[in-house]
Amino acid sequence: MNNTRSRRRTAALLVAGAALLAVASPPTAVAVPAASPTPGAESDAAAETGRGRTVIGDGHIDMGPRFDHGRWTVQIRDDTGRPAVWRNTEDVVLQVRDRARVEVPKDKTFGFLGSPGSRVWLLPQVQQEGVLWPGWNSQEPEVAATVDREVTWQLLDVEGPGDFILFLNGSFGTPTVVFDARRKLPQETGIDVNSHVHGNWAFTRPGTYLLRVRMSAKSKDGADHTDTRTLRFSVGPQDPRKAFATGTSSASPEPSKKTPSGRGSAAPLWWGAVAAAVVALTAVVVVLRRRPRTEGAEPAVNRSTTERNGE
Repeated sequence: MNNTRSRRRTAALLVAGAALLAVASPPTAVAVPAASPTPGAESDAAAETGRGRTVIGDGHIDMGPRFDHGRWTVQIRDDTGRPAVWRNTEDVVLQVRDRARVEVPKDKTFGFLGSPGSRVWLLPQVQQEGVLWPGWNSQEPEVAATVDREVTWQLLDVEGPGDFILFLNGSFGTPTVVFDARRKLPQETGIDVNSHVHGNWAFTRPGTYLLRVRMSAKSKDGADHTDTRTLRFSVGPQDPRKAFATGTSSASPEPSKKTPSGRGSAAPLWWGAVAAAVVALTAVVVVLRRRPRTEGAEPAVNRSTTERNGE
């Protein structure tokens, strides 16, 4: 009986997504129902960045770029409360509840999800009660007004106990894979400026997943903008708050950049590595050339700083 219900729920999700996309324009943009807020419509209410750690496991959220006090950054727009608010990715765990678990259908077009009957946790393209409904958008007012044509979204790395696949239901229900973490990374897709899209987020095993993403764009004045962040997903019946302790900080390893078109904004990473190696080699030479320490002298003490507690 449970298997039958699961198969019916899977079919309903996939068929509903295909039906909605068949009437949407353009095909990859899913219109948000009137009951849900349209990103950017509450720009005054959502202008500030929310504070404090939050687990979101139901309702509508979007990931996207915005200018936070003039600084390009990737954040999560949380529409689950009123007023809506933008949140830093390091403050959010996106929960994929066990009720989002479905079985891979027998249809061969969905074979990229696994063998028929195998389980996946699916955040669907179409909103379902009690399941998180994540999308992505480029509708923040300043982004929509200043970005030239599109935002580039890259999937840089995925850490987790299983596989991650993001796909869209196209016309007639035919799936189109956007990201597949089993293939070589990075991968990228484009987001038309002032657009709002939903897709199917699939995870093959329960546990914590870290998705390292980058969003970049060129503004109409020729400046380049980029920011790198990490999305945290807690999949299955585990305590989602544990995901906050997984991995390192999700902040970008480089500051958000605004640079003239066609020019790099920072020294290459390998240059920093070479410089560090030179400093280390110099230190070794200095130590070897120093006179031996006098017997009985007090040994040097390496005092390390106390680590942050992660709160």
